[in-house]
Amino acid sequence: MRPTIVSNGQAQLISASLCLLLAGGIGCTPADPAALPPGTPEPDRYLFELGSTLVEDEDWGKAQTVFRRLVDVYPQSPYRFDAKLAIGDSFLGQGGLASLVQAVNEFQEFLRFFPTHPRAAYAQLKIGVAYSEGMLGSDRDQTSTKGAVEAFELFFELYPDSDLTDEARKWHRTARDRLSEADFRVGEFYFDAGWYPGAIIRMRALLADDPAYTDKDAVYFVLAESLTIINEGEEALPYFNQLIDDYGDSVYAERARGRIAEIETQIGKR
Repeated sequence: MRPTIVSNGQAQLISASLCLLLAGGIGCTPADPAALPPGTPEPDRYLFELGSTLVEDEDWGKAQTVFRRLVDVYPQSPYRFDAKLAIGDSFLGQGGLASLVQAVNEFQEFLRFFPTHPRAAYAQLKIGVAYSEGMLGSDRDQTSTKGAVEAFELFFELYPDSDLTDEARKWHRTARDRLSEADFRVGEFYFDAGWYPGAIIRMRALLADDPAYTDKDAVYFVLAESLTIINEGEEALPYFNQLIDDYGDSVYAERARGRIAEIETQIGKR
């Protein structure tokens, strides 16, 4: 018996018929993750709980679809505000540059529409977090880092009494350290290249702009060492002493102590 030859048109018709027969097309077209079961009594609550479950499962795309349906279709829902924030959180969880940009957009949009909402501080915090997640190394472009610093500083200005302040301070310190590290690397480059006036200017500016910089011992050392090399030992001495006082276990401490002894000896000979 010869096999039946099916034309392309017939094959397409058969395929389409099978899709209709198989549970209303399941397996042939993607199911709508935000579709409501018939008779759902609280559809907005159902969508919010479904979206939250999808976030827990890290199914970011479906979670965003579900939360967005809630926001768009149920404007009077008490879950709408949290759903809008959850969209931003899902983009944060998804990661990647494009998703982080989307996260910032979602949180900024929340603030534009609901600037006085009790969770506005959370949205502002998350803008800073999204920028922070996109920060590059100190030797690369610092646009995201600057965005993070600005977002957190605006948070402190607008929400000084927020219970999220401690968390914001930690994120802010990380971002501020990255900016200061970038400045330090420039000054260190000047130092290594033998352009000590440039290193001195850069390190002094760093101390003035960010006195809480975490790795300030390195700044003290490069600044003091540069001053010493250009025969400004007396001006360098306070920085070496500050290094020892504040960072006694620093990798620069032993060299700083040696320089202090040298400078004090020179001063004593005058």
